Amino acid sequence: MDAHRLSRRDALRTGGGLLGVASAMALTARTARAEPWTWSPADSVVGRGGGADPLKVWDPEADPVMAEVIDHADVPAVNRLLATWIYNDQPVPVGLPKGLADFIEYARQLPAWTDRATLASSFEFTKKRGLYLGVLYAFASGMMSTVIPHEALAVYYSRGGSHLKERIAKTAKFGYDIGTVNAYGQGGEMIVTCVKTRIIHASVRHLLPRSPHWPTGVTPISQDDLMVTWHSLATTIMRILSAWKLPIPAAESQGYLHSWQLAGHLLGIRDEYIPATWSQADEQARTQLDPILAPTAEGKNLADQLLNLGAHLDLTLLSRGILGAFTRFIMGDRIADWLDIAREPVWSPLLDVAWGPFVATREGVLAVAPAVDAPYWLFDEFLRQFALWYLAELRMPLSIEIPLTNR
Repeated sequence: MDAHRLSRRDALRTGGGLLGVASAMALTARTARAEPWTWSPADSVVGRGGGADPLKVWDPEADPVMAEVIDHADVPAVNRLLATWIYNDQPVPVGLPKGLADFIEYARQLPAWTDRATLASSFEFTKKRGLYLGVLYAFASGMMSTVIPHEALAVYYSRGGSHLKERIAKTAKFGYDIGTVNAYGQGGEMIVTCVKTRIIHASVRHLLPRSPHWPTGVTPISQDDLMVTWHSLATTIMRILSAWKLPIPAAESQGYLHSWQLAGHLLGIRDEYIPATWSQADEQARTQLDPILAPTAEGKNLADQLLNLGAHLDLTLLSRGILGAFTRFIMGDRIADWLDIAREPVWSPLLDVAWGPFVATREGVLAVAPAVDAPYWLFDEFLRQFALWYLAELRMPLSIEIPLTNR
């Protein structure tokens, strides 16, 4: 085959050397900045910081701990113990390696800037908008992840890329847990979910550089990568809800932001990188997230698997055409074209015409008849729980485990 005619998709299918070259270029393009890092830590949730470029910072607290566990501990036994740790107020399981147990105890602590009153408004935000959030976590944040080159490449070449349904279920758990009434309180699970996810990130940083497909000298999941993902979730969702002209009370908006600020902290993001306000988050996203979106062969492959998820789950209502139409409607033509998602002849026009009136009608009903708020929430909650259970194939509670291999 003529090398000049070999497409990225062909390279991905054949495992050819051109893909490795393209992957290395996509990764190294973001390991250094053409311009200095200028975002001020004065705009962060703590209002101070050293100002280090997040591209050059990883997780020095978690990384050596997980390297020691993977190289010297009985990881399956550790995973069995971690599977018993579910709720925020549970003690750390007895029998874990001491270094890991000490790290978990440290990492699970909420920061001094936690505001319980503000956090309470986060559930009110989710309660009213659970349906929208479910759609956006899937079709905005989920599909956007496939055009974030670093994230797409790290997912594809790590264990998650070869166990995508399992990874989707665990990502869905993250989105579910942050929206519960007691997410960060007693009986909630969000602290545990965040700390376990932080452990997985450190594990991937240790394992992925060993992959023959991974460029030499590139460490995945920097603080910059974590903030890019944070913006693909929190900031992107707030941008879209604002574009839909949803009337969001200031207290609820701030509560939702605070829930994501805490999530970022518990994931190991330095406080100096976590924006203090939505306007500062939007400003930061314009330099961290927006300019780097681009297609990759690996990202296209992951998107293709996501679009086929309904068929794999035998869910007719989640056909490839419907999922593709929602992706194009929410993410726009540019990203849909990058991912080779065709415009669906029935669902695309229907969404263009009907979604705005649907949102307006739903918001109008809630505004004039607040008593229906609870039934709406119960219905949304049923859909969220059903999706989580179905993705996990009824294996609940869903455990986030330390990987031992790459793809």
